[in-house]
Amino acid sequence: MDGTLDKLSLSRAERHPEKAHRPDNPIQRKPDWIRVRAPNSPEYAETKRLMRELKLTTVCEEAACPNIGECWKQKHATFMIMGETCTRACAFCNVATGKPGALNPHEPANIAEAVGKLGLGHVVVTSVDRDDLADGGAGHFAEVITALHKSAPTTTVEILTPDFMRKPGAIETVVASRPDVFNHNLETVPRLYPTIRPGARYFTSLRLLSRVKEIDPAMFTKSGLMVGLGETREEILQVMDDLRAADVDFLTIGQYLQPTPKHAALDRFWTPAEFSELAQMARAKGFLMVSSSPLTRSSYHAGDDFARLKAARVAQLEQLKG
Repeated sequence: MDGTLDKLSLSRAERHPEKAHRPDNPIQRKPDWIRVRAPNSPEYAETKRLMRELKLTTVCEEAACPNIGECWKQKHATFMIMGETCTRACAFCNVATGKPGALNPHEPANIAEAVGKLGLGHVVVTSVDRDDLADGGAGHFAEVITALHKSAPTTTVEILTPDFMRKPGAIETVVASRPDVFNHNLETVPRLYPTIRPGARYFTSLRLLSRVKEIDPAMFTKSGLMVGLGETREEILQVMDDLRAADVDFLTIGQYLQPTPKHAALDRFWTPAEFSELAQMARAKGFLMVSSSPLTRSSYHAGDDFARLKAARVAQLEQLKG
């Protein structure tokens, strides 16, 4: 078995001490349309070796992403900065919870080196929540983005940030470093926040996305939702409207997959046809780009999607001129 999967399975108690007292929620059998092959390609092994060599963390591993085999075969990895321990304990997330360590001052340079060795034309950088830091890690995000712009000026940079709740000036710091895409996921509908994202607030996340556009109207913004946690179709459509009111450009919708019996219970699997219907609804509401499928994740096919996003904006501007 792959060592990454071993680590995630064997260290569950250490990764999620706050969930240890919870009753187990049975893990449902996945339908045929959502099963993936175990990663075993030479390119996967090489990408993994590079991550360990440069002491880098990826959300692909830490969140047990089902697409890791496909993405790493293409040498596409999503970097997770500021350590592998999160200060929050979302009920859906497989990233470890606890007290994080000090920031690694070499991380920006190491990520820039990895991007060069992988030959990435588009890179996605995310992070754990760092509520322990005065700026929530905004300054470190800016350092990583700046290092990437300097070492790989033709590589486009997409970031997926925490909500920077109660961190004044954090959003402005990150926007000033000029990422090409600013992503922050709402994750679920507001009714489910108390149980699924207890450390977050729906309107704080929504306000972040709106604030990015206020600072730089030309910057692409992006957000994502999971389905399968008990939300209704009507609630999802309302979230779409809220995101469009915040002028968000790109929406991703994917299926929630329960990481362990201690995580939030899966309500149901949405069918591929239902995902297609949600995509049609989102496009009708005015999103420039929509990715909606059972295996969609924030950084899945991000490079190709960014090219489509830019093309969609050009077409929109041409239409307005006409």
